Amino acid sequence: MTWITLRRAVQLLFGLFCYGFAIGMMIRANLGVSPWDVLGQGAARSSGITFGVVTTLIGALVLLLWIPLRQKPGIGTVLNVLLIGPSAEVCLALVPAPDQLWAKVLLFAGGLVLLAAATGLYLGARLGPGPRDGLMTGMHRRFGWPIWAVRTGIEVVVLALGWALGGTVGLGTVAFALLVGPLVNRTLPFFDIRALGPVPEASGTRSVGQDRVA
Repeated sequence: MTWITLRRAVQLLFGLFCYGFAIGMMIRANLGVSPWDVLGQGAARSSGITFGVVTTLIGALVLLLWIPLRQKPGIGTVLNVLLIGPSAEVCLALVPAPDQLWAKVLLFAGGLVLLAAATGLYLGARLGPGPRDGLMTGMHRRFGWPIWAVRTGIEVVVLALGWALGGTVGLGTVAFALLVGPLVNRTLPFFDIRALGPVPEASGTRSVGQDRVA
């Protein structure tokens, strides 16, 4: 195993753990979360299953939708499904929900920045996109619909369903939508493993720049 291979593996695992932990921070802030996490919250509250388990199940179901789209997952895709939910549960177990508004804002902001850095880490490892990202890019390639239209349509449907199930929608949801793209645009080049030299691409990474920043 070369040191670049080792770095990619460590970067992927650390990035996925931080991603889930960041989701937990934003949930604890109770100011609103990303559309997919609104769905996870709503499904957890409706079913009585923990958020982490619901997140894993949703990721697995989305990954099944790759089959008719002829998408091929990478190892990073599979680990995304398996690790983000449990790492979010770690945060929810360790971080209490603050009472003061200023503390909520700080916790949400910290979670958003950590999520952007984590996205740069796990996407920068180039070992496969997340299941939700592959759904978006797969629909784009299969049906020829514009990326922005596919992404917007998926996010609107997911947000509406999550809200109907009882997920938290608030100013944090709007802040996430407006800020996460520019933040990831900063972190992804910084952590992109290709800066160290040529590396083999995992399945589905050609669209990595368009992957989930959610």
